[in-house]
Amino acid sequence: MADGDADCLFCKIVAGEIPADVVEESDLSIAFRDLDPKAPTHVLVIPRRHSATLPELAADDPASAADVLLLTRLVAQADGVEAGYRVVFNNGAEAGQSVFHAHAHVLGGRTLTWPPG
Repeated sequence: MADGDADCLFCKIVAGEIPADVVEESDLSIAFRDLDPKAPTHVLVIPRRHSATLPELAADDPASAADVLLLTRLVAQADGVEAGYRVVFNNGAEAGQSVFHAHAHVLGGRTLTWPPG
Protein backbone atom coordinates (compact mmCIF):
# COMPACT_ATOMS: atom_id res chain seq x y z
CA MET A 1 0.00 0.00 0.00
CA ALA A 2 1.77 3.18 -1.19
CA ASP A 3 2.06 5.85 1.51
CA GLY A 4 -0.18 3.71 3.71
CA ASP A 5 -0.28 1.34 6.65
CA ALA A 6 -1.60 -2.11 5.76
CA ASP A 7 -3.31 -2.40 9.18
CA CYS A 8 -4.97 1.04 9.10
CA LEU A 9 -8.75 1.16 8.61
CA PHE A 10 -8.60 4.53 6.84
CA CYS A 11 -5.75 3.44 4.56
CA LYS A 12 -7.96 0.51 3.53
CA ILE A 13 -10.76 2.96 2.69
CA VAL A 14 -8.32 5.07 0.64
CA ALA A 15 -7.18 1.92 -1.19
CA GLY A 16 -10.79 0.92 -1.94
CA GLU A 17 -10.51 -2.27 0.13
CA ILE A 18 -13.31 -1.14 2.48
CA PRO A 19 -16.38 0.67 1.10
CA ALA A 20 -17.29 4.14 2.32
CA ASP A 21 -19.99 6.70 1.49
CA VAL A 22 -17.61 9.16 -0.20
CA VAL A 23 -19.00 12.70 -0.46
CA GLU A 24 -15.98 14.68 -1.69
CA GLU A 25 -12.45 13.92 -2.78
CA SER A 26 -9.33 15.49 -4.19
CA ASP A 27 -5.95 14.20 -5.28
CA LEU A 28 -4.69 14.45 -1.67
CA SER A 29 -7.78 13.82 0.50
CA ILE A 30 -11.05 11.93 0.70
CA ALA A 31 -14.23 12.69 2.68
CA PHE A 32 -16.83 10.12 3.70
CA ARG A 33 -19.80 9.88 6.07
CA ASP A 34 -19.15 8.63 9.60
CA LEU A 35 -20.80 5.28 10.35
CA ASP A 36 -21.82 6.51 13.83
CA PRO A 37 -22.86 10.14 13.20
CA LYS A 38 -23.04 12.61 16.10
CA ALA A 39 -24.85 15.25 14.03
CA PRO A 40 -26.95 15.31 10.84
CA THR A 41 -23.73 16.15 9.00
CA HIS A 42 -20.86 14.06 10.29
CA VAL A 43 -18.21 13.55 7.65
CA LEU A 44 -14.63 12.41 8.12
CA VAL A 45 -11.98 14.07 5.96
CA ILE A 46 -8.71 12.18 5.73
CA PRO A 47 -5.48 12.61 3.82
CA ARG A 48 -4.72 9.86 1.34
CA ARG A 49 -1.24 9.72 2.86
CA HIS A 50 -0.97 7.94 6.21
CA SER A 51 0.08 10.07 9.17
CA ALA A 52 -1.07 9.23 12.68
CA THR A 53 -2.10 12.77 13.70
CA LEU A 54 -2.68 16.19 12.17
CA PRO A 55 0.49 17.68 13.70
CA GLU A 56 2.51 14.82 12.20
CA LEU A 57 0.84 15.34 8.82
CA ALA A 58 1.45 19.11 8.93
CA ALA A 59 5.15 18.53 9.65
CA ASP A 60 5.63 15.80 7.04
CA ASP A 61 3.28 16.95 4.26
CA PRO A 62 1.92 20.51 4.70
CA ALA A 63 0.12 20.36 1.34
CA SER A 64 -1.94 17.36 2.47
CA ALA A 65 -2.76 19.05 5.78
CA ALA A 66 -3.96 22.15 3.94
CA ASP A 67 -5.96 20.02 1.53
CA VAL A 68 -7.81 18.34 4.41
CA LEU A 69 -8.90 21.81 5.56
CA LEU A 70 -9.95 22.82 2.05
CA LEU A 71 -12.03 19.67 1.71
CA THR A 72 -13.79 20.36 5.04
CA ARG A 73 -15.09 23.57 3.47
CA LEU A 74 -16.34 21.75 0.38
CA VAL A 75 -18.10 19.19 2.59
CA ALA A 76 -19.85 21.94 4.56
CA GLN A 77 -20.95 23.64 1.35
CA ALA A 78 -22.17 20.40 -0.22
CA ASP A 79 -24.18 19.51 2.90
CA GLY A 80 -25.61 23.04 3.21
CA VAL A 81 -24.11 23.71 6.65
CA GLU A 82 -21.55 26.38 5.70
CA ALA A 83 -23.36 28.96 7.88
CA GLY A 84 -22.29 27.02 10.99
CA TYR A 85 -20.31 23.84 11.39
CA ARG A 86 -17.52 22.47 13.53
CA VAL A 87 -14.23 20.90 12.44
CA VAL A 88 -12.70 18.62 15.08
CA PHE A 89 -9.27 17.01 15.09
CA ASN A 90 -8.58 14.56 17.93
CA ASN A 91 -4.82 14.14 18.29
CA GLY A 92 -3.84 11.25 20.52
CA ALA A 93 -5.70 8.75 22.65
CA GLU A 94 -6.14 11.22 25.52
CA ALA A 95 -8.08 13.49 23.14
CA GLY A 96 -10.35 10.64 22.02
CA GLN A 97 -8.57 9.64 18.81
CA SER A 98 -9.44 6.01 18.09
CA VAL A 99 -8.18 5.62 14.50
CA PHE A 100 -4.56 6.70 14.24
CA HIS A 101 -4.72 8.16 10.74
CA ALA A 102 -5.07 11.96 10.77
CA HIS A 103 -8.67 12.98 10.17
CA ALA A 104 -11.10 15.84 10.62
CA HIS A 105 -14.69 15.46 11.76
CA VAL A 106 -17.03 17.90 10.00
CA LEU A 107 -20.12 18.31 12.20
CA GLY A 108 -23.19 20.39 11.44
CA GLY A 109 -26.89 20.45 10.76
CA ARG A 110 -27.87 21.09 14.39
CA THR A 111 -26.97 23.54 17.14
CA LEU A 112 -23.59 22.58 18.57
CA THR A 113 -22.99 23.35 22.23
CA TRP A 114 -19.83 24.51 24.00
CA PRO A 115 -17.75 23.13 25.60
CA PRO A 116 -17.86 20.05 23.39
CA GLY A 117 -16.95 17.50 26.04
